[in-house]
Amino acid sequence: MKYNVKLNLENILNTLKAMGEYLFPIKKITSKFKSIRSKEDLKDFIQARSAHVTQTTLYGYLKTRMGHKFTLMVDDETFSKSINLAKWNIYMVALADCAFYVFSYLITEKNLKENDCKDIYISILENEKKNGLSEEIYERAKSDFSKRFEVVDFKKYYLDNAFKESGLALYNWSPIADELKVLDKEIVLNSIKLKWNLVENEFKDLTKNLSFDS
Repeated sequence: MKYNVKLNLENILNTLKAMGEYLFPIKKITSKFKSIRSKEDLKDFIQARSAHVTQTTLYGYLKTRMGHKFTLMVDDETFSKSINLAKWNIYMVALADCAFYVFSYLITEKNLKENDCKDIYISILENEKKNGLSEEIYERAKSDFSKRFEVVDFKKYYLDNAFKESGLALYNWSPIADELKVLDKEIVLNSIKLKWNLVENEFKDLTKNLSFDS
């Protein structure tokens, strides 16, 4: 279901920064990582940061587009289902983008030999079933990931617009009327790009002393 409401473009960045609500029933996804030293650390980072980017950009866009009506609409069952559907579909793509970025960077810059990208992605999806991920979205996400995995150049992926697909997913899945959404495309894509830029910088800092050279 899509809603035809007026967008206040001037406030979107402030809204995104001020987000305190969460769409995902998970532990504090804005928590700081002290280091990344294991496969489990990588999985936690990919999951947490993908969830954070998804929830802040989607929820922020909807709140800004709808204004005060958003608070009233969250109790609407149909609208809540629309948000939930958008959330999971955007999150699946965000996870894939982040996983590809992380392993591309480590393989190229840190000489990582073992590519566990696919195993980690599937493991995160399995865990998210406990949080409401449907079997339909789960299977589609696995299929889409596998297709991308087959053609990804891990030596170069992190260098060239690594998070493009999750930006398009945010734009395509947000439950806003198409005739209004088309006016928002640039700002929506920029909002998620800014979020991912922070993730990239954080990951580089966390792994600056990491090396897989034998």
